[in-house]
Amino acid sequence: MIKHIFSDMDGTILNDLGDVSDHNAQVIKEYNIPVTLVSARAPIEMVDAMDKLGISTPQISFNGGLIFNKNSDQLKILHQDTIEKNIGQEIIDIILNKFPDVSLSWYTLHNWYSQRIDSGILLEKKYTSLLPQITTAKEFYSDPSHELFKIMIITFEPKTMQALKQYLLDQDFSGVAIQQSSDTYLEITSEKAIKSKGIQYVMNEEKLEPNELMAFGDGLNDLPMMRMVDYPVAMKNSLPEVLEIAKYITKSNEEDGVAYALQHYLPTIGQ
Repeated sequence: MIKHIFSDMDGTILNDLGDVSDHNAQVIKEYNIPVTLVSARAPIEMVDAMDKLGISTPQISFNGGLIFNKNSDQLKILHQDTIEKNIGQEIIDIILNKFPDVSLSWYTLHNWYSQRIDSGILLEKKYTSLLPQITTAKEFYSDPSHELFKIMIITFEPKTMQALKQYLLDQDFSGVAIQQSSDTYLEITSEKAIKSKGIQYVMNEEKLEPNELMAFGDGLNDLPMMRMVDYPVAMKNSLPEVLEIAKYITKSNEEDGVAYALQHYLPTIGQ
């Protein structure tokens, strides 16, 4: 019997416009199983989906770098892992100097920052309906109170992505995880920020076992989460590595694949 559902957001429970469809929301509410969204997104980019789904369980953002609850309009932090300030500053400076053409932005708990509005920022805006605060890296780091959760790089050039990723990996930065979540997105978080850590937190709190859990995903950063549960579900639009480990393959995120899986696969599990 499934007692908790974990779901990635982009490419999974969200359609290509970045929305939870009415049908997905209706079916999830009908089954009344607790849902935790597990995303690389910041909390400010998750709240609309949370509100539409009517969920108040612990949520996982920044690929596991933040576990939180939302009470009314307030975020309650349950656990967090941030990027060490000097490491984050060094990474941002390297990207600005050696890869000036990529789209670079970064996140604190409540805010999104960038030095300019470019095509990458506009792509992210299409998904989230948000725009970053414009500042310089120097101005950002002049405020010692800032805690850095994620650095995000977007590029539409595959060769640039590969060169950037390899260069950063070759630097062997301590304490960070460098993950390519899609063809265009590279995300840097604390090395402690992995989706499976958030899953384990919820499992411990609610005394859940893997055979009571279902997880939905489509990307490489979903693999640690999906390996934690006995019922991993891949979207039809998933990367090959995700399809390989799935127990079930559902319809695409554009076809309400989460709702389809709940309606067609839960009965086979004895829900």
